[in-house]
Amino acid sequence: LPASAKVLKAGTIHPDIRVPMRQIALHPTSGEPPVTVYDSSGPYTAEGAEIRIDAGLPRLRESWVLARGDVESYGGRIVRPEDNGFVSGDRLTPEFPVRSQPFKAKAGRAVTQLAYA
Repeated sequence: LPASAKVLKAGTIHPDIRVPMRQIALHPTSGEPPVTVYDSSGPYTAEGAEIRIDAGLPRLRESWVLARGDVESYGGRIVRPEDNGFVSGDRLTPEFPVRSQPFKAKAGRAVTQLAYA
């Protein structure tokens, strides 16, 4: 994006988690510093990003999600025929090559944005 640069802001509680921001330069006659806004463009817009769709994204939040102690991993589920629109043969959508274990709330725990707020 012209007149802007992607920057990463380290968190206070979790400094290893860096939030993507974009610094937008204003016209020099404004006499104002750059405006910083949240950048939702994703990890593939970072300088030097290696784009490998088949590898998936790194699980950056996994360690601090587990540190809360209110989730557990489980096996997930296999791809079912209805996931592919009940097609067969060469019309099947291939399963993603990286299969991460999903998390679910432990019994009696709520893992929602509302509960954490």
